[in-house]
Amino acid sequence: MSRGRIFNIAIPLIAILLGMLVGGIIMLVSGYDPISGYSALFNGILSEPFYIGETVRAMTPLILSGLAVAFAYRAGLLNIGVEGQVLVGWLAAVYVGIVVEAPMIIHLPLAILAGAAAGALWAFVPGLLKAKFHVNEVIVCIMMNYVGYHVVNSIIRAYLIVPGERTDNIQPTASLQSAFLESITDYSRIHYGIIVAILACIFMWFLLWKTSLGYELRSVGFNQHASRYAGMSVGRNVMITMIISGSFAGLAGAMQGLGMYGYMTILTGFTNIGFDGIAVALLGANSSIGIFLSAFLFGGLKSGASTMQSQAGVPVELIDIVIALIIFFVASSYIIRWALLRIQKKKEGNQ
Repeated sequence: MSRGRIFNIAIPLIAILLGMLVGGIIMLVSGYDPISGYSALFNGILSEPFYIGETVRAMTPLILSGLAVAFAYRAGLLNIGVEGQVLVGWLAAVYVGIVVEAPMIIHLPLAILAGAAAGALWAFVPGLLKAKFHVNEVIVCIMMNYVGYHVVNSIIRAYLIVPGERTDNIQPTASLQSAFLESITDYSRIHYGIIVAILACIFMWFLLWKTSLGYELRSVGFNQHASRYAGMSVGRNVMITMIISGSFAGLAGAMQGLGMYGYMTILTGFTNIGFDGIAVALLGANSSIGIFLSAFLFGGLKSGASTMQSQAGVPVELIDIVIALIIFFVASSYIIRWALLRIQKKKEGNQ
């Protein structure tokens, strides 16, 4: 195994350990027992079928939002607009789930595709501006997050609202909820969306590494000038990248609307699914398998936080601190890489 590959595996693991360590120190300084706190946290992730189901439920949209960020990054783009694309995908999937009447074999795929298409359309705007007018995609994506948030709320208020400040429930033929999965996990909120997320991971891997289109997208991400010189259309690849990235984000929203809730409420703030996807992609090194494992970690931390509070009395806000510390250490990978190189050189010198 090459040194680079070893470092790519070691750095996220070290970042997680350092995040947990510093988080434990903060617990201790704050007057809490870090051992009982972390014991309760891990019990709330894997100790019972219910907790496992909740962890899988929490990681499902994070996988898709992480894929959205990672796919764009592989092509040299920063899709910071995943949050807005999640929201419009959620609304589109729920709308199709409410108004369309069809057998499940047609209705469910149609609702899922509607969510993906809405996310793709929302991401197409910054992609088009980037490709045609060289407008910075980060700025446009940030603005599109707020536009998406207010547009979604306005549409619900104007056309879809029912008592409870939300839309009506989707029809059963458009639901991803599974009585079987719920029964084997002590009636957690797990749903078939995890299958969609796994298929999306496989799709991204196959597209980027096994197709000529994926080669072009990665080539543009590495060097736009060399790609243009080789005859590749940089603008076309930028738009394709943003469309596919947005479709992943739209799927994340669809999983919430068709799987976890079965409706959409008027939002009082962002869901943070899109923003958490940035952290998932960063920790997962923008690879499909890495994102899956990273989403499992973040989903487990979020679902286990309530158990940590109820069993050990540790505030759930400390989990946000631990997550922030993990992201900090991953972002500080240069320091970890330097330390690993120093250790390796010392071992080689001693030999």
